[in-house]
Amino acid sequence: MKDESARMGLGSFKALGGAYAALRLIERAGTADLTFVTASAGNHGLSVAAGAQAFGARARIYLSATVPEPFAARLRALGAEVVRSGADYEASVRAAIKDARETGACHLADGSWPGYTEPPRLVMEGYTVIAEELASQLRAVGTWPDAVYLHAGVGGMAAAVTERIRAGWDVQPRIAIVEPEAAPCLKASVAAGQLVTVEGPVSALGRLDCKQASMLAYEILRDQADSFVTVSEAEAEHAACILTGAGHATTPSGAAGLAACLREDAAHPLIILSEGAE
Repeated sequence: MKDESARMGLGSFKALGGAYAALRLIERAGTADLTFVTASAGNHGLSVAAGAQAFGARARIYLSATVPEPFAARLRALGAEVVRSGADYEASVRAAIKDARETGACHLADGSWPGYTEPPRLVMEGYTVIAEELASQLRAVGTWPDAVYLHAGVGGMAAAVTERIRAGWDVQPRIAIVEPEAAPCLKASVAAGQLVTVEGPVSALGRLDCKQASMLAYEILRDQADSFVTVSEAEAEHAACILTGAGHATTPSGAAGLAACLREDAAHPLIILSEGAE
């Protein structure tokens, strides 16, 4: 297991993406006098806010009604302006796009779509650190997993790690992409042969409750992942309890990879604990 719950003091792997992308975009602009706007299910917004604060820029984060208030409080503590907008993640994305269009702010999303790819590509570039660290550690001990379980919301982390595994790991594992039953956007898109928006109830796996996948992530995972599986709310809750009981406090979102792993019989599985407890 790779535990990302302490990454950069922000509590999740997302710390690697938004802050890195903010720095790269500031470098390109030649000034930190920028306002970054994004929608977030929680952790991406924290990374963008932390990057903006660290590098002298500003951040405005759109949160839907489903995002817990503790995330909003943490965003404000990082100096970000928080705007509540919409009943679900997709509605908050639309609000952030509208804001950037009307104000000239820099839209720094972790999802991509036709005509909008560069900021999310930079976010994904930041996530590749996870796979590179794993490769170094696994190479040092001479043991490689036979299966890797990568959970996904819009799919940025799963795609970034998958691409690096296929490009650089000495031993190639089977890669399974794990989504909530309520939001299988990647699984449905691969089955349809194109990006599709799925419908479903609000999921307790809040950070993974995305009904439309990132285009960049879809294109990578369609070609390089081996399988797409879903887990139930109960399975994810059970997996979170197992990890918390073992001293790795996390959420159902953070434990989704383990939830899928427990259903299978891989001899040497690898999971990523993506976030700490709320």
